[in-house]
Amino acid sequence: MTAILELDDQTTGFATGWNRVCAVEELELAWGEAALIAGRQVALFRTAAAEVFAVAQEDPATGAHVMARGIVGSRGTRQTIASPLHKEVYDLETGECFGTAELRLPTFRTRVVDGYVEVEL
Repeated sequence: MTAILELDDQTTGFATGWNRVCAVEELELAWGEAALIAGRQVALFRTAAAEVFAVAQEDPATGAHVMARGIVGSRGTRQTIASPLHKEVYDLETGECFGTAELRLPTFRTRVVDGYVEVEL
């Protein structure tokens, strides 16, 4: 699934605020999905029934837009995503890279409202 949300006028950059993306049931557990939200590529990960994380689709190490194809896991109680290219592991909540301190994956707040995932840009 790829969700695309468009703005009336995308010339001003990325829209800010909450954006409805998809029904939470459309996201498989422990699997990434890409979404284009107001012109920005975002990777979504559902890790529990109503727990969804959103991060930038762009891999901080390579610039490739591949994070939705990463490997979901954990480090202790922290949910993680490993880049599919170089296997750098990032905290899904904070974007911290466990292997290379200089790298950080942008993260976005999420919420589930009336069964729909919303992402704040």
